[in-house]
Amino acid sequence: MKSHRKELIFHLPTRRGFVNITPQVEEALHESKVQEGLILICSMHITASVFINDDESGLHQDYDRWLEKLAPHEPVSGYRHNDTGEDNADAHMKRQIMGREVVVAVTEGKLDFGPWEQIFYGEFDGRRRKRVLVKIIGE
Repeated sequence: MKSHRKELIFHLPTRRGFVNITPQVEEALHESKVQEGLILICSMHITASVFINDDESGLHQDYDRWLEKLAPHEPVSGYRHNDTGEDNADAHMKRQIMGREVVVAVTEGKLDFGPWEQIFYGEFDGRRRKRVLVKIIGE
């Protein structure tokens, strides 16, 4: 069994945003030479997410609005976590909703997706460097 590990680095200039990382994951899969197996893609930061969905800008705007309604950034004084001097309690909650990781099957050297599926990095407390782990195992 082969194993391949790669880290993707992100530094979004905005507090929140979504990035299609499917091409970077496909590149890591190609580098691994795995033909049959699994890929784990996970955020290595507690205020960012990895998820699978459609690459449609309206959907991404809907996600942003929906998440802001569920866990609004302001007032920052409304969160006990922010009593520590942080202002990112909402980002922790948004990450919890959107998820930490995804697993994708690899079949014949390709991501085994359904229609329209793509992999996204979700940022909820940006403006600093963060990592995403891509771990590939298989034959």
